[in-house]
This record gives sequence, structure tokens and C-alpha cells, in this order.
Amino acid sequence: MAGVFDRLSEEAVVKALQELPTPCYVLDEKVLKENGEILSEVQEHTGCRILLAQKAFSNYDLYPALAPYLAGTEASGLFEARLGREEMPDKEVHVFSTAYKARDMEALFNYADHIVFNSIGQLAVFGPAAKSSGMSLGLRINPECSTQEESHSIYDPCATGSRLGVTRAQWDKLMTPDVYALLDGLHFHTLCEQDAYDLETTLVAVEEKFGQFLPDMKWLNMGGGHHITRKGYDIPRLEKLIKTYTDKYDLQVYLEPGEACALNAGYLITTVLDVTENNNVTNVIIDASAACHMPDVIEMPYRPPLYGAGEAGEKAFPVRLGGPSCLAGDVIGNYTFDQMPRIGDRLIFGDMAIYTTCKNNTFNGMPLPDVHVLHPDNTVTTVARFGYQDFKYRLGSS
Repeated sequence: MAGVFDRLSEEAVVKALQELPTPCYVLDEKVLKENGEILSEVQEHTGCRILLAQKAFSNYDLYPALAPYLAGTEASGLFEARLGREEMPDKEVHVFSTAYKARDMEALFNYADHIVFNSIGQLAVFGPAAKSSGMSLGLRINPECSTQEESHSIYDPCATGSRLGVTRAQWDKLMTPDVYALLDGLHFHTLCEQDAYDLETTLVAVEEKFGQFLPDMKWLNMGGGHHITRKGYDIPRLEKLIKTYTDKYDLQVYLEPGEACALNAGYLITTVLDVTENNNVTNVIIDASAACHMPDVIEMPYRPPLYGAGEAGEKAFPVRLGGPSCLAGDVIGNYTFDQMPRIGDRLIFGDMAIYTTCKNNTFNGMPLPDVHVLHPDNTVTTVARFGYQDFKYRLGSS
């Protein structure tokens, strides 16, 4: 299991990264493959099938690095389903959307082989045509079992009043025999960067509320949020849970992690633009923006790892890193350094493959960072460059 900056211990890697114009993303092919190997072993040990959740990582130039280790892709809608079909053509394509448009449904039949519905109503409306087209149909359930930390409440699908998944009360009120007959599987997704212990807690709730239906199902999708490739994750416990439910209910189990596939497999390289002081706070302005280039820093929120930097009080020089946008809250976090950062210095953020390139934006006309690939032989190639037209084309007709 790779650490955040393990690859930067290699002098050749650091030299290659220092030569790239900033800001830029660098995706690490070697780490992607190492993550894939771990996920492949889980599948071999348990018979489960693991899918790449493209919402976290959709840089398809790197799909060949992951494809040998995975069963396919998971999509959140039509475009991701198409991407999965085109870029992993011989693999499974699963799609879940909170609600489907009628005009998209027929198109999905060309790309997906598993479609999961979020409500009994949509299953009733679209399910018959999907079934006739050869799709395997599922329904997302809500076991109403929150295991999230308070700081992650925005990511808790089991929060009171959640729009995600069917509760047992909704099931009892709305499910009919004809609609139930359409189902091949059940799906739940309740975790976010969590361990197998939280999955175990969730499965108790799933079985308590929906266990009576599992013998009728062909598959059970346990969703994403499993931090399988993180150091310290309890893989034996995960494998035991999967095998227990596979054997007990004669089910095909699916997992669809995003972060676990690309954890620690990317960097965001930036340059210091300015250093200012305000009420004893040293603000270091860099050419990468939290709001534009790593939005999860604000949404999660979290403080991304920074190569060579320390925690509060750990090193001699405390600073607050911020981006160049006009947003007052475009703050990446507080760090400490052995030496005060200077204009022109380069900084390298870690774990920047996930929820970055697939979520970034051009607020303030901010240029999108180029995307490069760091190969196992320490060479670097460019897979995407962006400029003014990439900002402009989204806003008008010319």
C-alpha cells in the first residue's frame, strides 16, 4: 500500500516533476497499478467484483493501468456510462442516478448492463423497458444507519431526510409484486473513506431491514467509500464480510470504490506567487486554487497532504496557503515549514488524483491545470493541456 509521497523519494521523479509548468496534475501510473493489485487480490479471495467509481477518477488515459484488475466501471449518469463502455469496452458498466430523464434512458441501454434506481417510482416507470432491453435491474436501499463523522455530514446518505435510497417504510408503502419482480439486486452506499468495521455495522442494519428480500436477489452492491488501499485498512475483515454474505444468500457481491482505485496516485504541483502578512498570519499565495483545482478541500472539508510540510507547531515557520481567486475562502490550509516559502518555490500536494480533475472548474477564468502521467520508469508524458478556449467554450456559442 503506497504512502502519499513514497515516489518522491526517487531523485529522478523529483527532477522530472520540477521541470513541469505549474499548476499541473501528475497522475502516477505505478501507484494506480499497485492499488489495482490490492483490489484484484480481494476479488480473488472472495469472488466479489470491484468497479471503478468514475465520479472520483475518470482520467480515461489511465484506464488501461486499472482495467486488468477490475470488473468494470460504475457511472452516475449517461456520460459516465458511455465513458466506461468506450474506455473499458470488455468490462461491466453499472449506472446509478438519483433520478433518470426519460430521454436518457434509451441511450443508457447502449452502454450499461446494470441499472440501479433510487426510487420505487422510477423503477416502476423505467424498469419494464430496461428489463426488456436486457438490463440487470437494482434498487438503492437506505438502511438508515449513519456511520459518518460529523465533519463528513455532507456525504452521509443515511442522514435524516436523505433523498438517497429507499427506506423500509417507503418499501412497505410503495412496493408491488409486479415491480418487485423486476429486481435482480439491491444496492446501498453509506460509507465515505471508511474501514470494514463501518461496513460491518451497516450490513447488520441492511440485514435487519431488508434481509428477507436477499434470497430473491442475484446480486448485492455494497457501494463505495471502502478505503481498501489505505495503509491500515482491515482487508481480512472485509473479505470475511463479503464471503459471509456471498455464501449465506448465494449472491454476487459488488463493491464500487473510487478513492481506493486512485488513492495517493496523483500530485498537484504549484508555484508560490506572493507572500503577505495580516495580523501575524503569513499568507502564501500559490498558482493553484482550492476552489477551482481541488474543490473537495472546501466541500469536504479537509487539509490536503503537502510534501515537506508539517503540522501546527511541528516546524519553525507557520503559514496559511491560499489560492489566487477572489473567493475569500480560497484557503487550502495551515502548514508549517523548515524555511519560509519564497516567491518561485514549488510545492507538491499529494493524493490529487481523486475528485480533482473530474470536479475542477474555471471560476474567475482560472486556467485548468495540465494533466501529465508519471510512468513506472519515471518518465513523464502529457495527456491534456488547457487554455483560454476551454474556459470560453462552456459559456457561449463562439
